[in-house]
Amino acid sequence: MSKNPTTIPRRQLGRQLREMRLAAGLSLVDAARLIERGSGTLQRLEKGENPRIRQLDVEALCKLYGVSTERMDQMKALALQADKRTRSDDESHWWRRYEDLIPADFETYMSLELAAERVTMYQTDTVPGIVQTADYARALDRVYFSADTSVELEQRVQVRMQRQIAITRRLSPVEVDLLIDEAVLRRVAGSRKIMAAQLRRLADTPPNVRVRVIPFSAGFPLGGHVGPFVILEFPSDSATGAPVEPTTIYVESYGTRLYYDSETDVSRYSDAYVKFGRVALNEAESKHLLRCVAKEYEA
Repeated sequence: MSKNPTTIPRRQLGRQLREMRLAAGLSLVDAARLIERGSGTLQRLEKGENPRIRQLDVEALCKLYGVSTERMDQMKALALQADKRTRSDDESHWWRRYEDLIPADFETYMSLELAAERVTMYQTDTVPGIVQTADYARALDRVYFSADTSVELEQRVQVRMQRQIAITRRLSPVEVDLLIDEAVLRRVAGSRKIMAAQLRRLADTPPNVRVRVIPFSAGFPLGGHVGPFVILEFPSDSATGAPVEPTTIYVESYGTRLYYDSETDVSRYSDAYVKFGRVALNEAESKHLLRCVAKEYEA
């Protein structure tokens, strides 16, 4: 885990405060003056560089920007997670508390994904949400969120579809490098018809989305089971040349979402991805396999 596990919530807090300020039509200098703080202090807060976060500042900014009470409460709760002074023995599990802040719309990960320049994914059993068809997403959610009403289910599917803007937007669409285990092709979600359409979707992704399949014959490239993970890389700042965010590893398991950004963790997951890539089919071979399995489902 990163030596400073509060890095990610600080960045999320800063990004959201900046977006709120811009939406309110205020400059950094004006916003800082109106809450009686220095512009440098507010700038560091928006960049996620200020380890000392005052609840009063966050509350004052939310009131200045005219956000709802519910949004203000969410921002203040996130500020608690981001403040180094609130560190406890359970701090390494901050993502579980943060996950509960906005559980419906998956805002934390989506904001990182939308800001990313390149997203590298390894998936073992399901198609990643960023390239799912609506029917595939619906089939999964109908089981996972079995207590949902039909309206709630459709809202979840729409959130999943909205997330795909990252790869379809006209300006600077995110580059996606996706490695999927052959099990993803063989495990049926919903019906054979749904699977056929989903696999054809994977075979016909836009040029910025590269899909490769790791066949069963590849065995265990790392000598054991490795769960799914995502590597998020971010564009560089035009002024400094440094990435606007450090490369971040995202790992999701049943009920938890984990983020890592230390060099050691990034290197370990990047090395794993390289090893998986060595035994994966190339793009042309993968597309051929995807279409062949789709035909099997259609038959």
